[in-house]
Amino acid sequence: MPELPEVETIRTALERAICNTNIIRTIINNNNLREKIPEDFANIISGTKIISCGRRAKYLLLGLDSGYSIIWHLGMSGKVIISSERPNPQKHDHVLIETDKVWLAYNDPRRFGLITYCKTDEIGQHRFFKNMGPEPFSDGFNAAYLLNKFKNKSIPVKTAILDQGIVTGVGNIYASESLFFAGISPLRPANSLSREECSRLIAKIREVLKNAIAAGGSTLKDYQKPDGSLGYFQNLHCVYNKTGQKCPGCTCDISQTGGIAKIVQSGRSSFYCPVKQK
Repeated sequence: MPELPEVETIRTALERAICNTNIIRTIINNNNLREKIPEDFANIISGTKIISCGRRAKYLLLGLDSGYSIIWHLGMSGKVIISSERPNPQKHDHVLIETDKVWLAYNDPRRFGLITYCKTDEIGQHRFFKNMGPEPFSDGFNAAYLLNKFKNKSIPVKTAILDQGIVTGVGNIYASESLFFAGISPLRPANSLSREECSRLIAKIREVLKNAIAAGGSTLKDYQKPDGSLGYFQNLHCVYNKTGQKCPGCTCDISQTGGIAKIVQSGRSSFYCPVKQK
């Protein structure tokens, strides 16, 4: 599933391509996604102007001059394709949006994504967003906040930072990477972290996400940028999907330590260095 860096990369591409363009028409080829596309979706968005391209957690938000916003989630395998002319039909092209500058195609083989709309001034109260925690780059995501959120949680810290009610957009890849740089084991109970460790973890989450955005995200399976190119942050992963390998700066005898370890937590794979992460 695209995580925050991948969605932010797509948001930036959309902002360059379609901000301040007019939607000429909308073609729905298949409305049977994770949630059905509303019957009036095409009528609501066609004829409007796109005035902003935002993001909340892993959702894209396209603000329209009509007072509505498009809410777009790519699910597990969805992608947005930007084309200067109407794209050749592809299997799993569920939605086509023609603007006065480019075409957008929403392709999603597994159909776990969604596209809908909401009044812009009601987004904060929408069921998708009303229980979300702060964005990782926001001022509200600070050591005092995280320490308070963790104080009654005995679940592993890795599981806790995947909780979108605590912090939004930090997915599985970047949780493993952030904990590695913070020197914190994913096995630690969340309520065992000190204020200093919470502060360090926040700094590393921001650093990892910032570097991943700069690299265009991580391409592991389905993800690609709207121009068809791939992200390359996967080439910079330190622990994620590197079971048995040395971690950066390793001085261990991995025949003794086993190198980077893989465990499963709440159904998700976690990767960490048992020597450096305590």
